[in-house]
Amino acid sequence: MKEQYPVLAGAESFFIEGNDTGILISHGFMGTPQSVQYLGQEFAKLGYTVYAPRLIGHGTHYRDLENTTHHDWFSALEAGYKFLKERCSTIFVIGQSMGGALALWLANKYADIEGVVTINAALSLPDYEYLVGKSKPRFLPEGSPDIRLQGVHEITYNKVPLLSIHELQALMKKTPDIIPTITQPILCFKSLEDHVVPHECTDYIFNHIGSTHKEVVTLYHSYHVASMDYDRDEIIKSSQTYIEKIIEKKVLV
Repeated sequence: MKEQYPVLAGAESFFIEGNDTGILISHGFMGTPQSVQYLGQEFAKLGYTVYAPRLIGHGTHYRDLENTTHHDWFSALEAGYKFLKERCSTIFVIGQSMGGALALWLANKYADIEGVVTINAALSLPDYEYLVGKSKPRFLPEGSPDIRLQGVHEITYNKVPLLSIHELQALMKKTPDIIPTITQPILCFKSLEDHVVPHECTDYIFNHIGSTHKEVVTLYHSYHVASMDYDRDEIIKSSQTYIEKIIEKKVLV
């Protein structure tokens, strides 16, 4: 799919070269790499190689988003994985919201991914449920990002295409089917107060994942877009501990 609109300033993919451990970060539905930029920069300071691709249809115009499918979004993340694989021997994937669902699909397809981190992974969005099977309106107004920290600006669209909501719903509906087949270690973050995705989605992933090594960390001070909220440093700290444990075990083997 060829986008018709230019990329918004600040919404571009970003790559920061570091050591042999690569961290692939996926933003969520209607978001851009800007929403995970703080995480990426902090991981880079710790020495990791970081890549956050812009999912197709995001960060340009909502009319571009309307012309994409969830397969396009996954393909963009998959291309990011292949890009990192050429540069790093060890890959971890982190996904926020819809990006968490995409991260699960990526881990399901590529067994050599060493571990998965989800941040308020989306398996359902209750506010969109009434739109299942609807054919109009074509576009719906989109509210402000769900962030507790004041003064934070997330690059996003002010309208959301109905067709794109249906694509998101299709992705979320089929994701539970693959969760039991995923065996890589997983670290799941969930905001106790999330006004977009129920934290029960993370509970479901934790309870049904095929992984032997799994952990849930509750974020008490952040809303849905936790990568830009009060607990963003907790995400960095816990993720680093998780990643280093896996790398250490890999070296010992």
